[in-house]
Amino acid sequence: MTDDLYWDPFDKEIDVDPHPRWKRMRDEAPVYRNEKFDFYALSRFADVDAAHLDPTTYSSRYGTVLELMKPEPWDTGQIIFMDPPAHTTLRVLVSRAFTPRRVGGLEGVIRDLCAELLDPQIGGGGFDYVQDFAAQLPSLVISQLIGVDPADREDVRKMIDGTFYLDPEKGMFNETAMAATARFHGYLTAQLEERAKSPRDDMMTALIQAEIAAEGGTRRLSLREATDFTALLVSAGTETVARLLGWACVLLAAHPDQRADLAADPALLPGAVEETLRHEAPSPVQGRMATRDIDLHGTRIPAMSKVLLLTGSAGRDDRKYDDPDRYDIRRRFDSHVSFGHGVHFCLGAALARMEGRIALEETLRRFPAWDIDHENTVRLHTSTVRGYEKLPIIL
Repeated sequence: MTDDLYWDPFDKEIDVDPHPRWKRMRDEAPVYRNEKFDFYALSRFADVDAAHLDPTTYSSRYGTVLELMKPEPWDTGQIIFMDPPAHTTLRVLVSRAFTPRRVGGLEGVIRDLCAELLDPQIGGGGFDYVQDFAAQLPSLVISQLIGVDPADREDVRKMIDGTFYLDPEKGMFNETAMAATARFHGYLTAQLEERAKSPRDDMMTALIQAEIAAEGGTRRLSLREATDFTALLVSAGTETVARLLGWACVLLAAHPDQRADLAADPALLPGAVEETLRHEAPSPVQGRMATRDIDLHGTRIPAMSKVLLLTGSAGRDDRKYDDPDRYDIRRRFDSHVSFGHGVHFCLGAALARMEGRIALEETLRRFPAWDIDHENTVRLHTSTVRGYEKLPIIL
């Protein structure tokens, strides 16, 4: 490794375009060591994929966000901070509620919400694609999925927005975001308690009622587990879909010929969603803790070391993809790791894909062409999420 190669997930300047640096890491330091923040990083597709498939060696119990990782396991109901077998039990339970039928039934709802958000922009000179559309759509969809009362949806949307507040100094872990998170948890807990007394046909009821066989009888989610999973579903589903749509908007503006092809043939949209996820992963960094010594590419990662899996880098690995820096909605490839792989594969992947496909189709139906007002864009940056916070487009 050459001395001038440096990367960390907190540096906003690097984050504007990390791909040249990630390429150097793949080529020169596939097991990269950062002394300042005390972590190793894997950047090649094969290594990232293998780590996702080996939760025994690459543990999630110690945290999956670098600034939250610690030497002791987390005592939490959050499924993303668990390993098997506890993770397996919880995942089976929540899967009973998060069914393909329940997700598939949202297609008409998503189209109606797209119309509600996009139709007022018809005839105008432009709008903020993220603030006015991409950031609002997923929170509204998730609210419908879990069963938020229509009268509460605007208040819930504001609570969700508050949980994502970024302080310029403290980042995502600040008093405003923590207060919004606590309020949102309180709301969900009260709603789940109500579902236990008065069931409805919604996901919160399904979470409370889901059962699996367990030692000595059956097992249900505790109230805490149901609250934590619902909150995770809302936060993860809202944030990543918003960034996915923002990246698609930027990439299609930069490739107007491919945008025209999508407008003419919506059947190409599923492939465009996958290519966008590969090309610019909305969540490009996941943390794990090494539970044993790992020898890889001539480097030893000692046990109890923090290891970052760079899914954003894996998507541009030329060992896996031909001409990986080229954006091509017709690209044929068998897989990417932007949703993870293995036991922690994103439970909401099918919903995210459907939202992305429908949102782009409805956008292109109304606005087949646009330009980006680059001077007024605002990037969003955390240690795990990358994309646009504000994205004004010119029609």
